[in-house]
Amino acid sequence: MRPLPSMAAWTRHFQGVEIPVLAATAEQLEFWRANEDAVDAHSLAEVIVKDPLMTLKVLAFASSQRSSRLLADAETVTAALVLMGITPFFAAFGAQPTLEERMMGRPDALAGIQRVLRRAERASRFALGFAVHRTDPDAAVIHSAALLHDFAEMLLWCEAPDLALDVARQLMARPGTRSAAAQRAVLGIELGDLEQSLMKAWHLPELLAHITDDKKVHDPQVRCVMLAVRLARHTADSWQNPAVPDDLKEIGDLLNLSQAHTQRLLAELDRDY
Repeated sequence: MRPLPSMAAWTRHFQGVEIPVLAATAEQLEFWRANEDAVDAHSLAEVIVKDPLMTLKVLAFASSQRSSRLLADAETVTAALVLMGITPFFAAFGAQPTLEERMMGRPDALAGIQRVLRRAERASRFALGFAVHRTDPDAAVIHSAALLHDFAEMLLWCEAPDLALDVARQLMARPGTRSAAAQRAVLGIELGDLEQSLMKAWHLPELLAHITDDKKVHDPQVRCVMLAVRLARHTADSWQNPAVPDDLKEIGDLLNLSQAHTQRLLAELDRDY
């Protein structure tokens, strides 16, 4: 109901919560649990990467189980499942609590988090498309980074819906207000900083944390994710948002494309374009 006193307190709190997942994800995982012999890492990953919260849980768990003998982190869900193994995955992840059950009785909060989830899915699609166009060898990690970019906001909706609503009201009441400013006013922290703190606490892959850090704005991979997230935010309701032309110019500059070619690429990436 009230903001916690420090970044350390916020981090400790979210480290200890049970993270819910989408009901559709929980249902599909139970289907595959009953048909374990028929599933492999790739088909299981296809289910998990549609759900940012389940993606977060898998990557955090894989990082906690990482052996010192491994030379590299599991930077994608597929890599995590390959390293973990299918049977150990199902042993570690039982029947999952669902977001819909957690938000029961709070349709306003459920609508809020569903909006963030929808934005994350579109941002991950944009970011992957940008990375593929740039022939970036880390395209799969960039996709994960965009999907997880706003995971602290998702957790806030789950754990403190009234505070999340306060942030949303501030943004609606003062058009043009930066999200970070509204977060500081209501929460005393910026959610981007909380994400970095949680990624460090959960020992998530360094590359994933780096690409998700908006403060490293001059890194092309970071810009790939930032611009994808910004475009998804600005076009959540309509492509007529006055901020979109600036987004298109920056995307064109990043990808070395003309405005017409940038628009054509976005039309291919987004069914709502």
